[in-house]
Amino acid sequence: VVSPASDAIDKLLAAGHLLPGSKVDWVHSGVAVAVPAGAPLPDLSNEDAVRQAVLAAPSISLSTGPSGVAIAKLFERWGIADQIAPRMVQAGVPVGSLVAKGEVALGFQQLSELLHVQGIQIVGPLPPAIQITTTFSAGVGTQSKQVDAARALLAYLASPASAEAKQKQGMTPA
Repeated sequence: VVSPASDAIDKLLAAGHLLPGSKVDWVHSGVAVAVPAGAPLPDLSNEDAVRQAVLAAPSISLSTGPSGVAIAKLFERWGIADQIAPRMVQAGVPVGSLVAKGEVALGFQQLSELLHVQGIQIVGPLPPAIQITTTFSAGVGTQSKQVDAARALLAYLASPASAEAKQKQGMTPA
C-alpha cells in the first residue's frame, strides 16, 4: 500500500504501478499557520489579513509538499513573491521545527504536521477563501503479495470507524 497525495496516486496508476481500481481517497489535510510560542498572533480572519501578516513577518517558511507549492502560487497571485523572497526560509526540515527554534516567525504547513510540535503556537487554519486542502489517497501496488489485506486496510482507512483518529490529528475524512 502506498499513500501519497491524490495526484501522485493518479500518476502511479497511470504508470501501471498500482492495481487498477485500488485508489481510495481517505483523508483531507488543510493548511494552518504557526508562530513561535509566546509570539503575538497575527490576524488570519480573511485573505487580506493573511496577506498583511505575510508582509509583516520578518521570516516565512512553507512546506516543500503540495501545500507549500500552492501557498507559493498564492503569494505570486498576491504580487508579493519577489518582495518576500529574501525572507523565505527553505524548509529542508518540517516547518514547525523551524518555527519552534525561532528561525521562522511565520510558518505554513498542514495542521496535522504542526499539531504535536513543541515550542510553537498554531494560530489557526487559513481562512476558507484561501484554504489549501490536500487529499491523501492510497492504492495497492501491483507487486503486492497480500492484495486482500491491503484492500481491507484501505477500506478501513476510508470508513467512518477511522474518522475520530483523523480528526484528532487535524484532518478530516475524505
